[in-house]
Amino acid sequence: MSVHVDWRASLAVTGTVIKYLALTMLVPLGTAVVYGEDLWVFAVTMALTVGVGLGLERLDPEPDLGPREATLLVAIAWLAVAVIGAIPYLLAGWGTSSTLAQPVNALFESTSGFTTTGATVMGEISTDQHSHALLIWRQLSQWLGGMGIIVLMVAILPELAINGAQLLQAEAPGPELQKLTPKIAETARALWLVYFGFTLLYVLLLYGLHLAGQAPNMGLYNAVAHGFTTLPTGGFSPEADSIAAFSAAVQWLVIPFMVVAGTNFALFWAVLQGDWRRMAGDTEFRAYAGALAVFTAILSAVLYLGTAPSLGALGGTTDGVIGNSLRHGAFQIASLLTSTGYATSDFAQWGPAGEMTILIAMFVGGSAGSTGGGIKVIRWVIAIKAVRRELLTSAHPDAVKPVRLRGYVVDEDAVRGVLVFTFLYLFVFAVATLLITLDAARIGYELSGYEAMSASLATIGNIGPGFGSLGPFGSYLEFPRTTKLLMVFLMWFGRLEIIPVLLVFTGAFWRR
Repeated sequence: MSVHVDWRASLAVTGTVIKYLALTMLVPLGTAVVYGEDLWVFAVTMALTVGVGLGLERLDPEPDLGPREATLLVAIAWLAVAVIGAIPYLLAGWGTSSTLAQPVNALFESTSGFTTTGATVMGEISTDQHSHALLIWRQLSQWLGGMGIIVLMVAILPELAINGAQLLQAEAPGPELQKLTPKIAETARALWLVYFGFTLLYVLLLYGLHLAGQAPNMGLYNAVAHGFTTLPTGGFSPEADSIAAFSAAVQWLVIPFMVVAGTNFALFWAVLQGDWRRMAGDTEFRAYAGALAVFTAILSAVLYLGTAPSLGALGGTTDGVIGNSLRHGAFQIASLLTSTGYATSDFAQWGPAGEMTILIAMFVGGSAGSTGGGIKVIRWVIAIKAVRRELLTSAHPDAVKPVRLRGYVVDEDAVRGVLVFTFLYLFVFAVATLLITLDAARIGYELSGYEAMSASLATIGNIGPGFGSLGPFGSYLEFPRTTKLLMVFLMWFGRLEIIPVLLVFTGAFWRR
C-alpha cells in the first residue's frame, strides 16, 4: 500500500508541541522550589521533554500539514502529551510503594488529567502522601487540556496558524467550530483569553472567601489548584474529599463556574463584544440551561423528599432543609452534566432514584465550544429535531421539513454527522461496558453491571466518577492493567470525540 500521509510532518509538529509543554512545567517546578519537594523530578522531566521534542522536530525541519496530516497530528499529540505527562508520576514514585510507580497507573492518571476526565488511581490523595508540586502538576494538566493544547499552540505559534482551522476543527469539542475573528490564530487567542479570565476571577473569589473567613481551608494553594480544574471541567482536587472538604459557601460558588465551563465560550466572546442578545437567543444555550434546571429540580426533590436514603458519610443528610437539598442537587447536576466530576457527598449512596437521575444527566454533556465532555447539547438538539422531522414525514410523505437551528437550515451532511457520532458514541460505550465486565470477571474482581456501565460512560464521556466503588470518593485502582489501558484509549477517544482517532486506524485515511 502506498502511503499518502506525511506522517513525518505530523510527528515533527508533535515535537514542537512537546517542546513547549516543557515550559508549562515551570509551574510545578516553582511550586517544588517553594515547598522544597520533588525539585529534581520536574527538572529531569523538563530536560527529557525538551530532548524528545527537539528529536521529533528533526524528522521534518519544514513540515507542511494538509487536512490528513492535521488530523494525525491532533491524534498523536494528545497521546504523546499524556505519555510525557506520566513521567513526573513515575519519577516521584520511583523506589516507593506508590501506586504511581507502575507505568500503567501513571499513564492512566496523566491521560485522565489532560483529557479532563478526573478518574484517578492515586488511592489516598493528600499533600501528606504526595508533594505539592506533583499535585499541582496533576491540576495543571487538566487546565492545559481543557481549552485544548493544540488551540494553545495555534494561539502562540505563527507557523501553526496557517493550518489552524484544520487543527482546531479536529480538536474542538462539538460538531462545529465558530470563528470568532477573521484570523484563526486570533480566534484561538480569544478563546484562551476568555478561559484565562474566568479562571483568574474564580481563583480570586475562592481566595476571597478564605480571607473573609468563609472558607478556612481554601488557602491560596487550594484556590489555584481548583481554579486549574473547575474551568476545564476536570474535577481533580488535592483534597481526598473533593469539594465536600470545603464550606457550603465554597460549594455555592463552584456551581456557577461549572455552568460557565459547560457553556459555549464563543457566547462569552460575543457578550464581551457587546452582543448580549446572542447568548439569550442561542438555541443550544437555552436547551443547556433548561436541562440544568430540570435535572436540578428532579434531583433536589428526590433528596428533599427522602427518596435517597443518605447523602453519604461526608454529606450527612438534608435534614428536611430545602436549601441543603437544592445545594447538593444543583451541585451534582452541574458537576456531572458538564462532566466536571466534583462531589459534595457520595452520590453513589443516593439510591436508585438519585442514581438514575444522575446517570441520565451524564449522557447529556456540555455545550459545543465548551470544555465539557459527553455527547454535547447541540447534538441532542439536532437529533431530536431530526426525529421529529422523521415522524412528520412518515405521517405526511410529501412534506418538506428541513432541520433548522438558530434560524438557519442545518445541512443534511451535518445532521447525518450528528447521528453517526451519537451512534458511534453509544456503540463504543456498549462495547467498552462488555469488555470491562469480562476483564473484571477474568481476575475475579467483583463488579456490578451498573458499575461497569458507569465506568465506561465516565471514561469515554470524560466525566470521572462512577457508581459503587467508582463513586466520587472511590478510585479505579483495583481494575486490571488491561482494563486501565482500555480506559486510557476511551479517555483519548472521548476527548477528541472519536472520529479523529478512528480515522487514523482506517486504511482509507492513509491511501490516496
